[in-house]
Amino acid sequence: MQPIAASEPGIRVSLAELIDMRHRIREVQLFSTPARRSPLVGLHHSKLRGRGVDFDQVRVYQPGDDVRTIDWRVTARTQEPHTKLFHEERERPIFILVEQSQRLFFGSGLAFKSVLAAQVAALIGWAALSHNDRVGGLVFGDNEHHEIKPRRSKMSLLQLLNRLVRANQNLNSEIPAGRDTFGLALRRAREVLRPGSLAVVLCDERALNDSAEQQLTLLARHTDLLLLPLSDPLDHALPAAGLLQFSQRSALLELDTHNSELRETYHALGEARQARWQVLAQKLGVPLFPLTTLNDPIEQLRDHLQGQRPRKKQ
Repeated sequence: MQPIAASEPGIRVSLAELIDMRHRIREVQLFSTPARRSPLVGLHHSKLRGRGVDFDQVRVYQPGDDVRTIDWRVTARTQEPHTKLFHEERERPIFILVEQSQRLFFGSGLAFKSVLAAQVAALIGWAALSHNDRVGGLVFGDNEHHEIKPRRSKMSLLQLLNRLVRANQNLNSEIPAGRDTFGLALRRAREVLRPGSLAVVLCDERALNDSAEQQLTLLARHTDLLLLPLSDPLDHALPAAGLLQFSQRSALLELDTHNSELRETYHALGEARQARWQVLAQKLGVPLFPLTTLNDPIEQLRDHLQGQRPRKKQ
């Protein structure tokens, strides 16, 4: 087994970098704590129709408590409003599907999309482990995939991160495109995940085709989903930079970016991809957190979670 090369910041990741992501889990509230309830977990429980939470205790009602949790028997007996408290079921399997393919080996922002995927996967893994959940996942690329069974073990997470780093280090622009590995990864997740699991999907925004959409729909029937499609600003808009040349192996493509019709068509395709993800997430009733290479991943996740919080009544 050959040693993993040192990382090139923003282009490739190292195992040390992904291990260090554990220090950043305090910066974003991915999962609940005794003091705070994550809006993401709130969505998880509401979709499960009550599964995943256990009754904890009854205490005196406080302003801001949900009136639906009032314990009317205790309230009638004590003549003082009381509310029920619940805590989350522990050791919930969290399965992280993360893409490391040639189409992610690109970026014009802070990092390549492949690096962004690895960083977010590591962050979610460390957050889940600190929350006492079982963590595993599947790293899939153009021609291979590596699966780690969910366990409540630091070693299991390190195995997943190690596989992720090796796949990332092997990426290059000359890798031939393989078959529909995203659809195959989703099909495998359906085979191994039990009801009540949370599947976290980190993939290129362009990965959503008819087959993948069907697999996601089937997967959502018995597991919870968090969708995190990845994109780069250049996936959505071409700069007016004149003649641009793109090459892959022996193929060469030239685009005249001064052509306004070409840029408008290119932009429309990017908008259509975004809209397709939004329509799918709404149909399945699952959270959609699009990520871009333009901004820090922690800030993006924090913004998405803030957007998931229920608005206060005026």
